[in-house]
Amino acid sequence: MKAIIVDDERLARQELKTMLAEYKDIEVIAECANAAEAKEKINTLKPDVVFLDIQMPGKNGLELAQELHPLPELIFITAHDEYALRAFEVNALDYLLKPIQPQRLAETIQKLLSKEEEAPQEFRTVLNNDDQVFIKDGERCWFVKLAEVRMFESEGNYVRVLFDTNRPLILRSLNNLEHRLNPASFFRASRKHIINLKWVENIEPWFNGGLMVKLKGGEQIELSRRQSVRLKDMMSL
Repeated sequence: MKAIIVDDERLARQELKTMLAEYKDIEVIAECANAAEAKEKINTLKPDVVFLDIQMPGKNGLELAQELHPLPELIFITAHDEYALRAFEVNALDYLLKPIQPQRLAETIQKLLSKEEEAPQEFRTVLNNDDQVFIKDGERCWFVKLAEVRMFESEGNYVRVLFDTNRPLILRSLNNLEHRLNPASFFRASRKHIINLKWVENIEPWFNGGLMVKLKGGEQIELSRRQSVRLKDMMSL
């Protein structure tokens, strides 16, 4: 995997490059000392992963991340842990604190390589029940395992995420979410609903060959005849 290191401190870049040399699957193809240089290199060289310092003179790492399209895998590196929530808000793969501990870096590299091997490129963004996602609604933020999310409900241009007693809204389409969620765990129950199959409490016959699905959180979702057939096929031996 091609990697770029971005840090305004030369010694910090060298230290990380030395640590990464132990991983034969990681090739450092460039080093950058600021956001402007990094943006040019990233757009030109198209690395698989960027190890990105947050606090730098001028534009910081978080601001740079928001300007990158398409977005490579991002691993933020900083001496300040107060940036963690904002780092995951821009879909960072991981967040390492300086000084970087070898064991912690090893865990991050394993996560990176595992994600690379999971599926072909077009399917690498599929999320499973064990994955943790960052959700922000106004001033409130959550880190939530998808296993804890029992349902997604469409509301116009937004989707309401139901977990525990929380019901935040996120600016997403249900169609977009459907493509990112593992169909073995999440089922498109209707035009407005995606349900987590692990949260299904019972299923009852309903009108016109449909089904009524009740979730453990108390929600009831009516399935059309067509969706009922799909659900039966999925859940049958």
